[in-house]
Amino acid sequence: MKNIIKTILLSVAVLGMSSCTEDKILDLKPVNNILSPDAFTTPTLIESYMNGVYNAAAIGQYNATTANGGRGYVWGAAYVEQGETRGEDVVNMATFYDLTYSTTYDPTSANNVYYWVDGYRLINRCNLMIEGTTDAVAKGIITKAAGDNYIGQCKFLRAITHLELLTYFAKPYFDTPGATHAGIPYREVGVNTQAEIDSETVKPRNTVADCYAKVLTDLNAAETLITTGSSSGFASRVVGKASKWAAIAFKTRLYLQKRDWANVIVEGSKLNGVFALTADPYAPFQNTAAASTSNSESIFSIQHAATSNPGVNAALASMLRDRALVCISPILWRDTKWWLTDDKRREEGKFIYTAAGIKYTNKYTDVTNRTDAAPVIRYAEVVLNMAEAQARLSNLPAALTLLNSVRNRSLANPVATPGNPVGQAYTAASFPTVPTMVEAILKERRIEFLQEGRRWTDIHRLTADPIASVATNGIPAKVASAVSPPAAAFVLGNSFVITTPVAAIPASDFRFLWPIPQIEMNTNPGLGQNPGWN
Repeated sequence: MKNIIKTILLSVAVLGMSSCTEDKILDLKPVNNILSPDAFTTPTLIESYMNGVYNAAAIGQYNATTANGGRGYVWGAAYVEQGETRGEDVVNMATFYDLTYSTTYDPTSANNVYYWVDGYRLINRCNLMIEGTTDAVAKGIITKAAGDNYIGQCKFLRAITHLELLTYFAKPYFDTPGATHAGIPYREVGVNTQAEIDSETVKPRNTVADCYAKVLTDLNAAETLITTGSSSGFASRVVGKASKWAAIAFKTRLYLQKRDWANVIVEGSKLNGVFALTADPYAPFQNTAAASTSNSESIFSIQHAATSNPGVNAALASMLRDRALVCISPILWRDTKWWLTDDKRREEGKFIYTAAGIKYTNKYTDVTNRTDAAPVIRYAEVVLNMAEAQARLSNLPAALTLLNSVRNRSLANPVATPGNPVGQAYTAASFPTVPTMVEAILKERRIEFLQEGRRWTDIHRLTADPIASVATNGIPAKVASAVSPPAAAFVLGNSFVITTPVAAIPASDFRFLWPIPQIEMNTNPGLGQNPGWN
């Protein structure tokens, strides 16, 4: 943490060398230049700083790059790419993601180092914004209502970033009774001085239980404080900004990871009648750069522009289509038991892009300007979260209805007709038990959220699941890394059999977790390295 904070303070020192006029501050690139003494002295500057917080969430970067050398940590692209390549539903075809895909990272590997570094940079920006805004309200520079809205947005971003880091650097919630095992430091103090460095770097890790409690507190505060989401319709929200609804949606994700099924349903039900699944399953991936996207499903995304995106080395369309570094895995593509051959999510030119017989996602298409939004959470996830919760509580009819609501829109013939006497929708007879229903919902998640970064979180939370048939118990085996699968591997028919796999890693293996970055351990050894990485 100290190295991270020193980088921040260096930027502050650079800022202090020039006069801090409003125009100068607004011209600064918000990725590197954190705070000046005048940052919270006018409403315009405060708004600019808030925009800088979102910019930090979207861009992220390696320390060695230029001020504009974005890499998409954490929320702009990296969470999609890392979340997918840790799982088995994609294939790494080059060296770029090989360390993540092959589980050969170490405490100096850039992808896991900067997930941590840029995650905590973003958290620190949130904390500085909360403190500066609180002071501005006290001085009458902005109204309390305006200040509360900013503070709520920062608490939302602080919460979801801590939650994301937990899934990579800490064991799942149920690894120990009461989740008393080591989590990560939950940072709630803005660090901008040497005294704050000295105070914050001696703080130990919070337990996982502590972290979850603090995430929930922040999300509850965000739901209360943020202005957007007070109306009854999604159209009032800007998809690239936090809203009450986004806080609610993330609570369903948090409760799912805690196996608090009842509260998943309580929170998800709050969004009934506000958001809706789009009739066309591809709609959430169209026109995503618009300030007020028209689709009824996108709850919160990180938006990009031609002048502000993670760049050629991280932007989603660049990595997943133009450079073709990661393709869809035949493991999932050939699983026609669940993913029907005429499912719309297989449609070429919409969801799928094919080159040399290899299947790639086509959810991100702007290879020129790289403006595709990163979809952080959609209403489809909330619906499937509730479906799983209902199934876990043995309410199979409700679970079936929710599952079909997501799946049916992608089917050619969901309901039987005179011309098609056999409908493709699931029925009560399809899954008569809790384990079979939960298995179907989890498979649907893999299909629906393919290349949206959701796979690792599910692998992580399903470790040692009480339903043995769905328990992951580690990182699954994958198709061989750094080579392109042959076109024949994508021909539908029988299930795909891995012949030269990247071996599975059990959850008991130390490599299941990412190591705390060495640059952190060098200056803050009191945190303690994740076991096995010493």
